[in-house]
Amino acid sequence: MTMSPMGTTRPDTKFPVQFQYNLTYASADHATKRLVKDHSLSELTAHYISILWDEGSHKGNVRSFLGEIGEILGGERFSIFSQEMLDSVIGTLRERGNSNATINRKMAALSKLLRKACKMGDIYNLPEFRRQKERQGRIRFLEAEEEARLFSAIRVKCEDSYRLSIFLVDTGCRLGEAIGLSWNDLQGSRSTFWLTKSGRSRTVPLTRRAHEATQIPRSRLKGPFSMHNQVRFRAIWNEAKLEVGLGADDQVVPHILRHTCASRLVRGGIDIRRVQMWLGHQTLQMTMRYAHLATNDLDSCVVVLEQNKGCGAGMAG
Repeated sequence: MTMSPMGTTRPDTKFPVQFQYNLTYASADHATKRLVKDHSLSELTAHYISILWDEGSHKGNVRSFLGEIGEILGGERFSIFSQEMLDSVIGTLRERGNSNATINRKMAALSKLLRKACKMGDIYNLPEFRRQKERQGRIRFLEAEEEARLFSAIRVKCEDSYRLSIFLVDTGCRLGEAIGLSWNDLQGSRSTFWLTKSGRSRTVPLTRRAHEATQIPRSRLKGPFSMHNQVRFRAIWNEAKLEVGLGADDQVVPHILRHTCASRLVRGGIDIRRVQMWLGHQTLQMTMRYAHLATNDLDSCVVVLEQNKGCGAGMAG
């Protein structure tokens, strides 16, 4: 295989001048030539997203991530995705207030897409993707009183949104997982989630009120929450949280219901591995974010220390 330059791309672009090449593939019988053209990120996304990601809420998130990155690049067409381009994207995301954790998720989607494009000969090289250091911040969850106020406001606006909120907080499932449920996924008092972020299905038992939340006339609906989409639910959620005085708290998003479920399990004495299975986390490390809430597990340590203190131990009066 040989490469020969074919000229530069458009001048006065945001990024360094790039080249097109003729790629010559030689075989024993003949040689063929193929011109590798510049592509925009949106073109690569449209071409490969259905190949790389299964249908579901995660694919929707990926499409949004790549769309934002394409917007940052200004529609720039490229055959080389340079390190400077990557650094510019990361810098812009950080200026927009993205946390390192959020940047890592967006870069994971970009890296996967670019690796495929490089393998297929659409681009020549890959920049070095370095994972941003993530800080372990405080996990926000709803107290019982906050849940009652928020859910009451949601119910006034939309009974279906209220049912969905109950189901989310009592199962800990993701919003997309609940909306994607079909009637066949509900068997008795158990729910099976097939369209998961990890790609692994899981089945969880339902609380009484979560089970009741699914008991509606089936009519022509695909599932108990299929009348919803994420945009509509989030809009109702945001209106309700403003009304109950939680509008200034940017952590009170629908995903907080998953955190709330996990925190209640851990604080209730459920061991961390069972919580991992319940939430469908791929690794125990993901679930360990909630381990600090299991404070009752440490009470027995005090008993041991009290029994083994030295004879002269004691506080002076």
